Amino acid sequence: MGKKKLSRFAEMETFDHVVQPSFDDIFKKDYRLKGKWSQEFFGNEKPLILELGCGKGEYTVGLAKLYPDTNFIGIDIKGARMWRGAKTTIEDNIKNVGFLRTWIDLINSFFGEEEVSEIWVTFPDPQPKKYYKRLTSTRFLGYYQKFIKTGGIVNLKTDNADLYAYTRALVKLNKLELIVDTNDLYNSGLDDYILSIKTFYEQQFLAQGKPIHYLRFKLDKSVKLEEPDEE
Repeated sequence: MGKKKLSRFAEMETFDHVVQPSFDDIFKKDYRLKGKWSQEFFGNEKPLILELGCGKGEYTVGLAKLYPDTNFIGIDIKGARMWRGAKTTIEDNIKNVGFLRTWIDLINSFFGEEEVSEIWVTFPDPQPKKYYKRLTSTRFLGYYQKFIKTGGIVNLKTDNADLYAYTRALVKLNKLELIVDTNDLYNSGLDDYILSIKTFYEQQFLAQGKPIHYLRFKLDKSVKLEEPDEE
């Protein structure tokens, strides 16, 4: 491991707004902040929004700046990337942001029933051969159903046409309420300043001329989700 990564990992250990649970913290048990993030971590009763696979945290930080009356947590397992967002949060004195370093597979150990208002999935690995690893598969949406609020929203931004088509098909098959659906976000005519936040990877995709696909839908907690047929 390079010296830069080691120094970033060491600095992350000093950040109060970064949570890096040990194996013992979550092995066969819930994390101590489950159901209590807003009250005990942020010290307030504001709504909570997650970014899954947050990478460098551009979206988490950007949303927090736009919505100071909402709490945001970026989640990823790669600490060297997360360091950038965590550092920016300190540099810009943003108080409504936290970061959680863990595997998203373990997310139900961290968040309790009706705790999260909204989820952002920004440019995830499309997992072309393993649908059950996609962050918008029935497996993961089933995880989210356990902690998202009634009427809670899921957002997907991706450059991958297959992941977009798959998620769109899943939403329609399960009769979830589709709020926004576009396969070319920046030529869609949508006027939403939230969507002006661009991640590191998104900027690269746009520079390559790739269209950005976007879905926004309500995740009905009562629906037993079915997988769409793969072509």
